[in-house]
Amino acid sequence: MVSGSDVVTTHILGIRHHGPGSARAVRAELDRLAPDAVLIEGPADASAHIPMSVADGMAPPVALLGYVAADPRRAAFWPFGVFSPEWQAMTWAVKHGVHVEFCDLPTTMSLAPEPAEETVGADDDAPDTDPSGPGDYLRRDPIALLARAADYDDPERWWDDVVETRSGGGGFDAITEAMTMLRERVGDTIGDAARDERREAYMRQCLRKAMKREGVQRIAVVCGAWHAPALVGRLGPAAADARLLTGTPKVKTSVAWVPWTHSRLAVSSGYGAGVVSPGWYHHLFVTTDDVVIRWLTDVANLLRANDISVSSAHIIETARLASTLAVLRRRPLAGLEEIREATLAVLCDGRPELLALVERDAVVGEKLGSVPDDAPIVPLQADLTATARSVRLKFDPASKELVLDLRRPADIGKSHLLHRLRVLGIDWGTTQAVRGTGTFKEGWVISWQPDFAVDVVLASVWGTTVEQATVAKLVDAAATASTLADITTALERALLAAASGAVNDIISALHDRAALDRDVAHLMEALPALGRARRYGDVRGTDTAALATVASGLLVRVCVGLPSAVTSLDETAASELKLLVDGVQDTVGLLDAEDRDRWYAALSSVSRRSDVNGILLGRIVRLLLDAGVITSDDAALRLTRALSAGATPMEKARWVEGFLGDSGILLVHDRALLGVVDEWLSGLREQDFTDVLPLLRRTFGLFDAGVRRNIADRLRSGAEGRAPQRTSMFDAELVAPALATMARILELPHVG
Repeated sequence: MVSGSDVVTTHILGIRHHGPGSARAVRAELDRLAPDAVLIEGPADASAHIPMSVADGMAPPVALLGYVAADPRRAAFWPFGVFSPEWQAMTWAVKHGVHVEFCDLPTTMSLAPEPAEETVGADDDAPDTDPSGPGDYLRRDPIALLARAADYDDPERWWDDVVETRSGGGGFDAITEAMTMLRERVGDTIGDAARDERREAYMRQCLRKAMKREGVQRIAVVCGAWHAPALVGRLGPAAADARLLTGTPKVKTSVAWVPWTHSRLAVSSGYGAGVVSPGWYHHLFVTTDDVVIRWLTDVANLLRANDISVSSAHIIETARLASTLAVLRRRPLAGLEEIREATLAVLCDGRPELLALVERDAVVGEKLGSVPDDAPIVPLQADLTATARSVRLKFDPASKELVLDLRRPADIGKSHLLHRLRVLGIDWGTTQAVRGTGTFKEGWVISWQPDFAVDVVLASVWGTTVEQATVAKLVDAAATASTLADITTALERALLAAASGAVNDIISALHDRAALDRDVAHLMEALPALGRARRYGDVRGTDTAALATVASGLLVRVCVGLPSAVTSLDETAASELKLLVDGVQDTVGLLDAEDRDRWYAALSSVSRRSDVNGILLGRIVRLLLDAGVITSDDAALRLTRALSAGATPMEKARWVEGFLGDSGILLVHDRALLGVVDEWLSGLREQDFTDVLPLLRRTFGLFDAGVRRNIADRLRSGAEGRAPQRTSMFDAELVAPALATMARILELPHVG
């Protein structure tokens, strides 16, 4: 579309964001027009970053990251793929030495918290609204109206047929005309009209300035098709646009290039201006001939890489089927929908799970872009990049499993970096269990996501290097912790991350809090992290001698306070305390022998009491048995007493639940204990059995299937042979006075 005076002409190129057909058309139109200046929809204050689009090391997909300097959480991305029309426009202009700049609201305005808390990228040419009623979809997507007029039920397919699959340029006048009619009909019902008015006013201001540049006679403006009608023809008085922008809030911001991925360009990622199939669109743009055959060849290679047998005949048959479907549907070329259906039928042999693999890895894809090493970034990002390179960790969006050997310097470096990033809220990796019994192995699943760039900016408030920021954040976490357990967790994370600079401050905070905290539960919550920290010290070669003193001091206070803490607990409180007891039990195995003896002495004292909730008492007896403090016969005697008359069936079931825990292997190896439990269950009345059945199902349901099968075999063999020998509770000396009294009452001879 041409407008302006005899001196300067403007050409408005209305495009679809991230559309390969639009990108190809823009490139061809710029070659034809040879403009003196190019304006592109994008944040105006990022114009200085455009020349870097052609720098060595810059490879899309990439994004401009804009964030508020004082509050980096307020951030927005403006992503570009190689098939984005804006990317093609900016690289064309730089390579041809043509003046180029962005012409949309600068980040200083778009990220300001007014009039609504928006952090939407400036490339959303029709922001989502929240309307109601049957016209919702049409109001959100004006392209749908054009598609419906052309008898298409899918706007994506219509745009692909009319624009994306065309080979030449042109068509921009028709697009602007169609959008003009749409705006006249439904313009006020789409998106945030006030926001659009400000954006378009700013675009017109930028266009006026460009028209006044010396030597400029032809200007090309590349913008979302929706905005094209607002820029075509005479621009009108500048004063009206100035009034629209007057009073617009501003905030100080920073802008930088960051790598991006195809998956984050997809609409499924939540990106407002995303496309359904970025991987397919990339292929459409970079492939000049045999588009379908080359695509299917790539899909076949993907399937082969996943051990799926695919032959050349499969590829040929899939291409023929896709072409036939396109003819039947009167489409000019086979589109993605036809290719998808043909792929499912032939290459995937009708298996939806294989098609899902193709959709994820090919149609969407996980291609990761890159930016030059000298691109402006926050210092923390620079240190992270250098550190990752030194430990040989690659920024890759694909999920990858790592098993690190902490005895190797390279692996311990990877572990330290990943743990430090977790402290900073950058979850590049998540830990996972590793098979085997060695403590020198550590499992991770790593996947770098491009929006971690915001997390890096957020973390930069703690320091300019990863280690420095980690230390500062851990020290702050300990100083502001609300519980003792939070402090010991910070200490554990400090050792995992090799943040030695934080350890002394955290231990000091731990001493101060422990001296004031008298709650036994809080002390017990804090101990497990200290025990694990000592183990990490052994594995990682870290000096943790100070931890032993801290852990022992906490354990002494736990042992002193435990007897009073277990008194008069209801079922809920007893279950919670049982979990804390288990945590301390796991910890004492990592402490010294003196600490273990002290702990088991406290448990022994509690185990002899009759006022302790059954689930807790049963668990304590089991811990003493496993530790060898009491014998199997003693445990059987205590279990027999717990299941004797005087307690309700539910109380007995609670005792059994606590005693057995989540492992029934004890009943497999100890016939005496199994016999006691079997006799109790066999003697329950029908109503009592019904009452305790849910609890019993929960208890025995936690056992492995093999354990349950072995228990059944033991019971069967005992029933077929002789019953398991049970421990006798008869004590002749203790019962003698009672027998003598009974003899006198019944006038029986006295039994000596």
